[in-house]
Amino acid sequence: MSIRVGLLRAVNLGKRRVPMARLVSVCEGLGYDDVWTYVNSGNVVFDTTGSRASVESAMETALEDEFGFECTTFVRTAAQLRTVLDARPFDLSPGDTHFVTFLKKAPGAADARRLEELSNDFETLVVHGADVHWHMRGKSTDSRLARRDWEKVLGPLSSTSRNVTMLTKLVAKIEAA
Repeated sequence: MSIRVGLLRAVNLGKRRVPMARLVSVCEGLGYDDVWTYVNSGNVVFDTTGSRASVESAMETALEDEFGFECTTFVRTAAQLRTVLDARPFDLSPGDTHFVTFLKKAPGAADARRLEELSNDFETLVVHGADVHWHMRGKSTDSRLARRDWEKVLGPLSSTSRNVTMLTKLVAKIEAA
């Protein structure tokens, strides 16, 4: 068994509602242990075995059955999240924002280069394996990148992003348990 974190793409926006208590129930129904959620944006922590792909597939099927809509899920171990946070590829200034965008798998060299070429004077993308560090010189609401920009490189339903501030608090909570 290892501690995993499931990151659900685009939930609790519009009609795509996933109550956290029901998310816990679905994960417990899959046989996962010590299940809990963190903030109301589709982050669930649990213990289980199996490959990342098999856990993601099981969760996506169960969540779609439960909620009636596609629920793309990205799973990382607690150790992988710690590695992501320790990378720190940017020097941040006050007011900057740092997100990590999680992918199903590491992009090939050409796609990694295409992602990094989306960088502009407001934001910088750096690909590290199956994770993309995204530095914004200001608020995320001022981003010049749209979903379609990512999808031109990766295809639809290919990523989910989380703020590093939230991820830092989540990893601290996991490590304190």
